[in-house]
Amino acid sequence: MNLSELKSLLACHPGRHFRLSLPDDSAVPVSFHVTEVGRVHKNFLDCGGTLRETTICQLQVWVGEDYDHRIETGKMAGILEKGKSLLSDESVPVEIEYEDRVISQYTIEGHELTDDAVILRLAHKHTECLAPELCGLQMPDPRLPAVGGKSPCCGPSGCC
Repeated sequence: MNLSELKSLLACHPGRHFRLSLPDDSAVPVSFHVTEVGRVHKNFLDCGGTLRETTICQLQVWVGEDYDHRIETGKMAGILEKGKSLLSDESVPVEIEYEDRVISQYTIEGHELTDDAVILRLAHKHTECLAPELCGLQMPDPRLPAVGGKSPCCGPSGCC
């Protein structure tokens, strides 16, 4: 989900609770705070030698000891509005940073609406080889099933 889609979702459903659902279907405790709205820009060299860059809107959430705290969609929209000077390009993807034993970053896979809440469904963020042809990896064929418990993207050595 990109920033403009999130802002639109919040604006279309005012007065509802704002919730986060983790990939294992558990929920971030409802008393979470949004402690950062960030523009994270990354310049990097991939394993094939190509210079790349990415930019995301990162929302850091934190659970404090004030268990009565709640965020509603209007409050969340206001938090994003405060970060507008950092995030003039609303086409950037939004990711959530959350600590539950370790700090993890999640993409937003989708959302659910209930009578009283907007719930963002979070997904694990994954690494990948950006130059598989140079690393000796075959591109996965989605029509083929995994063989022997290994993904068909594994290189000739089966090193996956």
